[in-house]
Amino acid sequence: MNAVQTFKLTKKFNGLVAVNGVDLEINKGELFSLLGPNGAGKTTTIRMLCCLLKPTKGTASVLGYDVVKTPFSVKRLIGVSPQDTILSERLNCWENLALIGKVHGLSSDEVARRSKELLETMGLMERAKDQVRKFSGGMKRRLSIAMALVSDPQVLFLDEPTLGLDPQARRAIWEYIAELKGKKTILLTTHYMEEADFLSDRIGIIDEGRVVALGTSQELKTNRLEMRSMVVSTENLTAEVIADLQSKYSRLEKTKGRLKIYHKDLDFKGIVDYLHSRGVTVYSAALEQPTLEDVFIQITGKKLRD
Repeated sequence: MNAVQTFKLTKKFNGLVAVNGVDLEINKGELFSLLGPNGAGKTTTIRMLCCLLKPTKGTASVLGYDVVKTPFSVKRLIGVSPQDTILSERLNCWENLALIGKVHGLSSDEVARRSKELLETMGLMERAKDQVRKFSGGMKRRLSIAMALVSDPQVLFLDEPTLGLDPQARRAIWEYIAELKGKKTILLTTHYMEEADFLSDRIGIIDEGRVVALGTSQELKTNRLEMRSMVVSTENLTAEVIADLQSKYSRLEKTKGRLKIYHKDLDFKGIVDYLHSRGVTVYSAALEQPTLEDVFIQITGKKLRD
């Protein structure tokens, strides 16, 4: 059984199509990242899977339970850390966790045991009795994830869990999420390409409500990137040599002492030999490894925060 499955999942708001026929299959124990520009439909998709929004069309299920027909069964099995951290600012960590635990029907002893474990793991134990309003953004994010986990859910939804955090806090949350891989099914949305690259088993890219690419990070880099790039550190480049290269390759970028060549099939040795034959001094040359951001921009045509 897939942990999460959607078929032609669609959501419209007053004629605006926010999610448009999304088909997804997420395996049990998989960490699946959903990437997309702002407004692409990521959060709306998660809200439907969490039974917070009803689909306009299509179906979705979590561990075999339909999100429309059996929402209470779905909610018993999931944990959610929303994009906008929702905490009771006047309560402390213990009280916030107890509140969520009671909503899920846990006993007081179970809530206490789970809360202690999560507060220690998230590095919040020393501040556990302080009101949340005194916390930094990173501490609030960690508490939000702890609240999503206090019921020991089988499926975890993390909607931009590291948004706005400093690099140190972000890395700490990455490491904890990585420890959950294989133990829980995780659907993660993020704007940070390195986060998706580091954590994901598979990645889906959504744009204008549709899933436009699907695969592992390496599969996307290998199969979806139309052009490769090569960087050459040079001297004595002439206008004639540049014009000749421009006639053969898709794109050239030249800065002082540096030439970057883009093309689908790059003949590394042929380019270096050609430059030598034309009297160009080559200090170094290297094929650049494609990044997930390269793939994202090529597929969507958008920068990450457009």
